[in-house]
Amino acid sequence: MGTLRERKKQRTRDALLRAAVELFTTQGYERTTVDEIAAAVDVSQRTFFRYFAGKDEAALALVEMTVERFVEGVRSRPPHEPPMEALRQAVLDGWHSINEVVESVVPVELYLRLYRVIESTPVLLAAHLRRSAEVEEDLARVVAEREGLDVDADPRPRLAVAVFSGVMRVTERQWSTDADFSLDRIRALTSLYLDGVGPALLGDWRETRRT
Repeated sequence: MGTLRERKKQRTRDALLRAAVELFTTQGYERTTVDEIAAAVDVSQRTFFRYFAGKDEAALALVEMTVERFVEGVRSRPPHEPPMEALRQAVLDGWHSINEVVESVVPVELYLRLYRVIESTPVLLAAHLRRSAEVEEDLARVVAEREGLDVDADPRPRLAVAVFSGVMRVTERQWSTDADFSLDRIRALTSLYLDGVGPALLGDWRETRRT
């Protein structure tokens, strides 16, 4: 539970994060100021900066929470699962349990709308992709540890994660522009695109076209 002081600090951080997401998704990231976020919670700008280094950190904080949950999910998958299966199941489980991660701060629907803000805002997208590259390295090390490999001597963990991350990037981009921007849709796209990796990489596309 933590101390009373810790709980109060967490409530303030959650309130600032909720206000930031609401403002970003209603009036846009660029048009939202730190002063507006702080005013929505009735705190000072100085208080905002105690919790977040800037607007970009607040905009990406919820995504960071879900990413941390996903990485831990990969680490805790059953040891008999092959790497790509562990990654696949962890990300699908993450979408199924997204409520547990974000709903203490914002409704899931608001979290999903935030993705469109990130995709359409160059500074946020750049930060998101930069962080994704860091997560790839974390995942490669988790996969290597699961398989009993030296990540710097065996290229397979990084290759597997690179393929997985590429598929997830395509999925995110497609989903963020779809008319159906729902949780069910991202789950379905994730499953569809990950299942299509093998045929896409190894299949004869011309043979498929002929049939």
